[in-house]
Amino acid sequence: MQEQQWILNSTEATPVWFVETVKRHAAIGGDFAAALLWARGIRDEDALVSFINPQAYQPTSAFEFGQEMHLAMERLNKARNTGEKVCIWGDFDADGITSTSVLWDGLGQFFVKDIQLSYYIPNRLTESHGLNNRGIDKLALQGCKLIVTCDTGSTNIDEIHYAQGLGIDIIVTDHHTLPAERPPVTAIINPRYFSASHPLFHLSGVAVAYKLVEALYETFPNIPQQSLEYLLDLVAVGLIADLVQLSGDCRYLAQMGIRQMHQDFKRDTDSRRRPGLGKLLDLCNRSGDRPTDISFGLGPRINAVSRIQGDASFCVELLTSQDKKIINQLAEVTELANTRRKSLQKDVTAQATKKLSQMDLSTTSVIVMEDPQWQPGVLGLVAGQVAQETGRPTVLLSSGQIEQIEQIEHDSKFPAFTFSTTSSPLVRGSARSVNGIDLYQLVKDQAHLLHRFGGHPFAAGLSLKTENLPLFAEAINQQLRRTLCGTTLAPTVEADLTITVADLGKELFLELKLLEPCGMGNPVPKLFIENCWFENTWHRNQQDSQGKKVQYIKSEFNLRDNSTQKSFPGVWWGHYKEEIPSGRCECIVELDYNTYKKRYEVRLIALRPHVKRQFNTQETLKILDWRNLQQKESLQENNRSNKSALIIKECPRSWDDIRAWVRRWHNAVETYHSQPLVLGWEKPSYQPPLDVWRDLVGIAKYLSRTHQQVTRIQLLDKLRIYDRTLFLGLKALRSLGFSLVREDRFLIFDWSGNPNFILAENDINCFLAAVKEEQFQQQYFTNVSLSTIELMTARIQDF
Repeated sequence: MQEQQWILNSTEATPVWFVETVKRHAAIGGDFAAALLWARGIRDEDALVSFINPQAYQPTSAFEFGQEMHLAMERLNKARNTGEKVCIWGDFDADGITSTSVLWDGLGQFFVKDIQLSYYIPNRLTESHGLNNRGIDKLALQGCKLIVTCDTGSTNIDEIHYAQGLGIDIIVTDHHTLPAERPPVTAIINPRYFSASHPLFHLSGVAVAYKLVEALYETFPNIPQQSLEYLLDLVAVGLIADLVQLSGDCRYLAQMGIRQMHQDFKRDTDSRRRPGLGKLLDLCNRSGDRPTDISFGLGPRINAVSRIQGDASFCVELLTSQDKKIINQLAEVTELANTRRKSLQKDVTAQATKKLSQMDLSTTSVIVMEDPQWQPGVLGLVAGQVAQETGRPTVLLSSGQIEQIEQIEHDSKFPAFTFSTTSSPLVRGSARSVNGIDLYQLVKDQAHLLHRFGGHPFAAGLSLKTENLPLFAEAINQQLRRTLCGTTLAPTVEADLTITVADLGKELFLELKLLEPCGMGNPVPKLFIENCWFENTWHRNQQDSQGKKVQYIKSEFNLRDNSTQKSFPGVWWGHYKEEIPSGRCECIVELDYNTYKKRYEVRLIALRPHVKRQFNTQETLKILDWRNLQQKESLQENNRSNKSALIIKECPRSWDDIRAWVRRWHNAVETYHSQPLVLGWEKPSYQPPLDVWRDLVGIAKYLSRTHQQVTRIQLLDKLRIYDRTLFLGLKALRSLGFSLVREDRFLIFDWSGNPNFILAENDINCFLAAVKEEQFQQQYFTNVSLSTIELMTARIQDF
């Protein structure tokens, strides 16, 4: 396999004022998060606040869709008043299933379910994405007069005409490609009519469906008996599973939905408002408070049903029913489908890897492989894996039995073109792109060889005659070679921050959580760790919900480096322990929290042998001592002569604080050039430890009485203590009878009136001792000699 190219994203120095701004809003820390936010274009406090706090964001009105939304309201009102039958036409992926569920619960407030209102989900293995005449015929026989599509329909011009011929009107809610002219529908709600900078432009299918329901709630506010916000958890699942860019209203809806999903999950099992989501979260050992709970938990399970069984319509009942018995049954079926999907994906991946080993990648621009035994439902997943590992667009095809209506898999449902009907043997499958290559255009250029295709720049689905396959493979390779003009393709992986093993853990996790939910345009932070090694490596097969082994491998390990004596746990999905080298390495990881094991761990993304780098001698760190300067004018003069210097303004409490500043200087050495690291703190003034305790108690009483919230960072700044000491203080408050609830990044105090004075005395003494120790350490760093600091920083740099 071709060696990966690693890209370490360069970041300009983050302004001190912005770092301090982020720290005021962070649960803990702030330096790493500030660097990432600055690099991703969040560069003022207003943007920061609306980015991290959905309550500060002003969502866009559903009537921003203008006349189309008004037309939809008129037609739905007419259907309600005249008792017409309405059918929701959805799709079989996670975005389509949640879209259908949102409309089923939302429109269900205005139409009687199963009498006036029904839904239709195409079968993935026998029907294509979008409307089809066979399904429309079924609805016509049932007396349907209005179809409301979700996550599909914009380009189904022929099918729209066919439905009209049967006396059926259509309202389209969709987010995919627009035809050259407005389709002949009653209304079309599609954000693609907006400019790319519009806050609604990136809405997925489920978010568009939500906006339709929102408009209904606003137009007829006295009819619904259920709050609009009840739908937000479904919206979050569809948004994140569909990998849309989480900006504007998309980010707002995802934030609100995740918050609601987690709150509902924390309820007693029998009192959950959406028990189906709760059951799925139980099965995948997640708690619903993270976007990864959707992208790695809920999304794959919902998608697996249609990939394995074809018919995924029962997933709507799973997500909307209140019948616990039915929900448990459907959730188990869903879990087993995902288990089967994992095994199939592993088998097809192994077979594709074997075929790949026989190919000459130096002469291959687009990988095209076919096998009659491959399951079509997992080809897109495997094609994505191969594309990432090789750096080349990948097309995987199966020549198994083709149903009467071919299934064309393409994530964004671009127009699906059919060029001929044929009784000749066909191959069909999926394609995935990488490195910014426009896959859709590549496939479209070979249209004369295809039976049917559809897709977008990153993914496509296609079918073609078996006899055309060699011609197609050669033609698409030639096309890309001409486009690349000699540019070499290679797999790439990017990292955002350079850290050490000592940095890993709860504090960094909470800091990086400030960026969530992550997705397109705001990816999960990738962390680069240099000169590390792995211990206690082992692997095992996964188990399904019934305890049976699944042919899907996960390796576990402990990660070490020279920054700390402690190791840090991690996992590497889909790999064996033998693939982890025994010597020194470099790796790129993502930091995560394992709800099931209740621990913080890393998810290994990439690794390679460690290469010892030669550093320029100009990068040697010089330290200046400005501590306790008596004359303010002298400090100002020093500032003027060292404009780019990195200044430590707060007195450290440990050598770990010094180490963090040394690492920050090295990570931005080009910015600071030959400027020094400056010791710029003044002798700290202390409150007696008992006064610090009294202040903490006073704050707790005030917050309990006023029901206000506070962040940990606000408490730390007010009391001028460290996080470990604050932890002991909060423990003592609990002993005194205060209860403490965590809501996202906020803390809520309440007085329970049930103190344990014996326990409290010991806890208070521990807190006072910790404050005294902090103050002692600060006194040490106020007076420690410059030569000692230089000696210690030299050792730090040797790591």
